[in-house]
Amino acid sequence: MRLALRQQPSPAPSARAADRRTLHELDDGHLTRRHLEGDPQAFGALVDRYQTRLLTFINRTIGDREQAEDLVQEVFIRVFRHLHRFDRTKKFSSWIYTIASNAAKNELRRRSHHPVVFHQALEVEDPSTRPDHRFRRNCLADAITRSLRQLPEFLRNVFVLRELEGMSYEEIGVIAGCKVGTVKSRLNRARNSFARLVQPLLE
Repeated sequence: MRLALRQQPSPAPSARAADRRTLHELDDGHLTRRHLEGDPQAFGALVDRYQTRLLTFINRTIGDREQAEDLVQEVFIRVFRHLHRFDRTKKFSSWIYTIASNAAKNELRRRSHHPVVFHQALEVEDPSTRPDHRFRRNCLADAITRSLRQLPEFLRNVFVLRELEGMSYEEIGVIAGCKVGTVKSRLNRARNSFARLVQPLLE
């Protein structure tokens, strides 16, 4: 599935590039407002800003990059359809990550009764990297992926959002639908469990 944005008459290339740069300098709130006011390029700027981050987040949550790519497309379709309902007094990033988190949870539940093959959840290796470095990095990636897989869903979610996405406790609380104290408690449990799971794989 690929997101199909509305087609509008195209301006000259130089003007289009200038508009694109201007849009990318705007914050999320201004971009959502411009989209709702009919700017045909504003939503594309939001897609550019979030698609890689959401792909990384969902991939690390479900461990399947190909499926994660499809889920990212579904997330943007939902955002496109429901952006007019978004409370613009809230953070757009928390809202879109909540949608992405729910999509990942639904996918995990869908396949919960079937064997799941988790693929490497880190970035693709630079082909110029030395073979021994690639081997060690691949081993580390595999250890991380296998350990994340064994965490309960509610612990894995906060761990990925905090340790891999760098989000604040407050943002995670909004996305996970719980209080900051609960986020901290889950994160502490997730860190301890992850350390216990990954250590034997690194020895």
